Amino acid sequence: MRHDKKNDNAEERKTGVPFVSRSFVPSVFTVMNMVCGYVAIVMSGADQFLVAGWFIILAALFDTVDGFVARITNASSRFGIELDSLSDLVSFGAAPAYLVYKFGLEDIGAVQGVILSSMLMVGSGLRLARFNVGVVGYRKNSFSGLPTPAQALTVAGFVLWMSAEPMLNKYQLQNALSLLTIVLAALMVSRVNYDALPKLTFETIREKPVQTTLYMAVFLCVLVYHAKALFVAMLLYILLGVLKSLSLLFRELVFQR
Repeated sequence: MRHDKKNDNAEERKTGVPFVSRSFVPSVFTVMNMVCGYVAIVMSGADQFLVAGWFIILAALFDTVDGFVARITNASSRFGIELDSLSDLVSFGAAPAYLVYKFGLEDIGAVQGVILSSMLMVGSGLRLARFNVGVVGYRKNSFSGLPTPAQALTVAGFVLWMSAEPMLNKYQLQNALSLLTIVLAALMVSRVNYDALPKLTFETIREKPVQTTLYMAVFLCVLVYHAKALFVAMLLYILLGVLKSLSLLFRELVFQR
């Protein structure tokens, strides 16, 4: 350890440039994730709901990129894990919670609206804390509980869709937002198992061709139909996780008998 530190210091003196660790690069994308979440909160406060929704989507993109960069640079660290969780709490906890509050729940009353919308932030915090406790030796093949980015993308997709095509009246929108908020918060703290999105590599395509093709088709639909397709795709992802967990529970009960 000391030898490595000496080499780093010698490299600094030789080049005149302070040594930058490998974890710096993925951390930049993680910070951009956090910044996007903050911008989404500011835009929600200014009633710029379309902009807020797209910044939540952009935050999810940065969240994906930072993990990809960390893997290819072999720069995973405890610091990166903690920073990623803090960023996720801002972008996928506070930002969607404030977005649903300003978009529709504010009108049902300050107390009721705050309590309902805060469930998304509290659920995200509990979900992230549980993930961090079990992160040692963890393999990202599946998740216990709905991932916070999936919850935030579902909210963003719904808000963007309703903003572009307002098909619900005021009270219907409030009821839909209330139900969506409660269900998403409950799924985040549940034990429902969700598959991780497959990494786009030749090995993954060879091992899981059907699943990879399906995700690619969904991605293309989102590019064509935008928010509507995003919301429907997230609902399908949520529903598949619930059905899969119910199927596993049923099998366990049957075999135990």
